[in-house]
Amino acid sequence: MSTHPKVLVTSSAGKTGLPVALQLLEKGVPVRAFVHRNDHRAETLRRAGADVFVGNQYDVSDLRKAMQDVQRAYQCAPTAPNGLHFNAAFTVAAAEAKLEHAVTLGQWLTSADHPSLFTREVYLSDALARLSPNTTITSVDPGWFADNYLMVLDAAAHLGMFTMPLGHGDEKKNAPPSNEDIARVVVASLLDPQSHAGKRYRPTGPELLSPNEIAAAMGRALGRKVKYRDISEKMMTKALRANPPSNYSEAAVSQLALYANEYRRGSFAVNAPTEDVAIVGGSEPEAFEDIVRRYVAANPNLQPSVRRRLAAFFGFLKILAMPALDLAKVQSDRDYVQNRQPRFSQESEEWAQTHVPQHSAVTHLKSA
Repeated sequence: MSTHPKVLVTSSAGKTGLPVALQLLEKGVPVRAFVHRNDHRAETLRRAGADVFVGNQYDVSDLRKAMQDVQRAYQCAPTAPNGLHFNAAFTVAAAEAKLEHAVTLGQWLTSADHPSLFTREVYLSDALARLSPNTTITSVDPGWFADNYLMVLDAAAHLGMFTMPLGHGDEKKNAPPSNEDIARVVVASLLDPQSHAGKRYRPTGPELLSPNEIAAAMGRALGRKVKYRDISEKMMTKALRANPPSNYSEAAVSQLALYANEYRRGSFAVNAPTEDVAIVGGSEPEAFEDIVRRYVAANPNLQPSVRRRLAAFFGFLKILAMPALDLAKVQSDRDYVQNRQPRFSQESEEWAQTHVPQHSAVTHLKSA
């Protein structure tokens, strides 16, 4: 029998939920893994020893069932519209279950007046979670994930192009964290609420990189030259429509365009890199090139071949022929709540005052 309290991991099949669940299980922690379907990821969790709960994370009744006999939880909203609904349902169920401690996945950009509805919902969700008198909270607020770049790794592998709307190629604008490093900070915070309750952590990679350096790292991992090409947001929407990722939605693309705008403004470079992965997570953060090498080793479709190169070329032609997404229309059609005076992160006085260098967040741990 484990002496650890049982932990509920929401979005257990997701980018951070899966490594959080697996890392907890490796440490002997009993895990209830909330997934929305029985698939190979659910089976991976079962084989690792998780109590798999299949349900609807937006349904407060399912969340109530999932929280039975649970003391702690990882609150990770799905990357989809209605994130605030999920977080509200989670908060209600957690309050009723008298959850001891929760770790929430937030955003580095989070602010009350941000142009992105998704980001404003994260802000409100975080505020709601902290209203519960029985549950302590740790917030983990990463910026632009390393995983985001991997969406275009196929074109890098077969066409030698890394294309994103990130601005000038030589400006160092991000220190990308791996999913696994984000998970390490989450896991540490779940295991020791006394040290981490009330804290905010921002996991990053070990160094700020420019888009040109990202492309070069991809090239070294792939064994070929890769060149960065800055593209417009319009072209980005065409590419995502032509070759949609598994969690694609027009609503999510409309928000990604706003995050790309923040990227070009340098918001992800502010106060980066941090020491949170090393000090809280307990290991040095993974270099971006090592992340790509891991991904390449696990994905045989990235190995060079004439067939794959032709498929990538025809995929590029498909992008050129695809109509661009009308981002304003997407938000209008979905009846998004609009702010009277939206502000990007660095234009917000509140954001500037609350996003201080993150080293202060771990001073207590260094001295403990």
